[in-house]
Order: sequence, then C-alpha cells, then structure tokens
Amino acid sequence: MTSVFSAYALKHYFDEIHTIDILDCNGGDHGYPFATNFNPEINLREVSANGSYWENGRWVETKPMEIKRVYDFPQVGVKDMYLLHHEEIESLAKNIPGVKRIRFFMTFGQSYLTHMKCLENVGMLSTSPVEFDGKKIVPIQFLKALLPDPASLGPRTVGKTNIGCIFTGIKDGREKTVYIYNVCDHQACYREVGSQAISYTTGVPAMIGAMMVLTKTWNGAGVFNVEEFDPDPYMEALNQWGLPWVVDENPQTVE
Repeated sequence: MTSVFSAYALKHYFDEIHTIDILDCNGGDHGYPFATNFNPEINLREVSANGSYWENGRWVETKPMEIKRVYDFPQVGVKDMYLLHHEEIESLAKNIPGVKRIRFFMTFGQSYLTHMKCLENVGMLSTSPVEFDGKKIVPIQFLKALLPDPASLGPRTVGKTNIGCIFTGIKDGREKTVYIYNVCDHQACYREVGSQAISYTTGVPAMIGAMMVLTKTWNGAGVFNVEEFDPDPYMEALNQWGLPWVVDENPQTVE
C-alpha cells in the first residue's frame, strides 16, 4: 500500500520526491501482557534485527531500535516509533528517481519492547536448535507455540491503525510536503471479516494488487513492483474496498 502511495504522490503532488518517511502505527490494544499481531517468528525476528535506511545513494545500517522518534498520529495519538528495515524501501530506492532518503518507522509500546528484550536476553528469540529432553527444538518456534495465536486477537483488539507516508519534494519549483495515510479500526475489521486490522491492512492491498493483474489494469512482460504501475486505479480501489485514504498537505514531519 505505501509503495503505491509513493507512486501516487509522485504522479499528482511532486515533480521530484526528495524524502519518504513510511510510518506504520498500530494503536490497538489486545489486552495480553505480550502478543504479536502476526506470525511471532517473523515479527520478532524482524523487530530484533538491525535496521537500515537509504540516504544519498547508499544504505545506512543501524542497531535494533537505535533510532526512535515520537509522532502524533491522526485518530490514534502520540506514539513512540522506531526505525526498522522494511522490504519496500529497497524497491523505492530504485524506482523513485532522485530520492535522497527513505526511512521506515513502526510503533511499539514500552511493554512490548521490555518483554521482547527479556526474551532475547534469555535466548528465546534464537533460531539455532538447542537440545532439550533428548530432542532438538528451535527456541523462537517454541515461543511461537506459547504465545497467543494472532488469529485469536480479533475479537479482543480495540483501537486503530494508521499507515502512511510523508513525502517532501519539489512541485513547480517550490518545496512541498504531503502526508498520505489510511486509518483502520480493529473492531470494524473484526465485524466485517472476523480479523483485526493488521490482517485487514495486509490482505486488502494484496487482494487489490491481484485484481489489478487479473483484470490487466496492471500489465507487462517481466517482473515489476507496484510503484512502477499507474497508481490511480489502485488508489480508487482502496477507497472502495475498505481502506480509504487521506491527504494532508500541511503535516507534522519527522526530524
């Protein structure tokens, strides 16, 4: 979804984009002391890995959770967010001409980070097998079996997500900043499809992308990423299929 936001911003709001900050905020509360909103093994490995961002033609690597910012998200509120590596910044660095910096931030509460650090310190995030009671087990896979199933979180998760991009660049010779984002309500998603908003905001964009290909709205020979296609039909479909978006032309920026 955020990659298409980038293509849309370049098409309609900018002659050139200089910076992109991708903000992924989950303001939901499931009531458990600790749980992950999707596959725990994938989620915890992603969060505990080194971060990175694109700046001035090169990748800059950071330690896990080294860079923290605070942001006031529309309809969600003030949240702590941390710089991570995320796959879309790799293709955006190639496909958005002249972009000088791309960063990805995700929000985490202090309780989540404290639990995760404790689990990491005792070896529960390890992917290397260990001997236990005559059998080999992978600690993070065992942890996955102990944690609540993400699919079970839907009925008990309340609050909203906010996922979007802040762009800075040039339009008609003048500097410009635009924030394109979507807000999704956990309980509204559960009432509609029986899952929380993390699943919804992951699944609906993938469904729309598949629809673009199947209807040949997006078409071509070879391998493409979504920001290489016309974003307009995709953006229209987001409004139609439950993920309406907002454009703020005077947003708070990230330092």
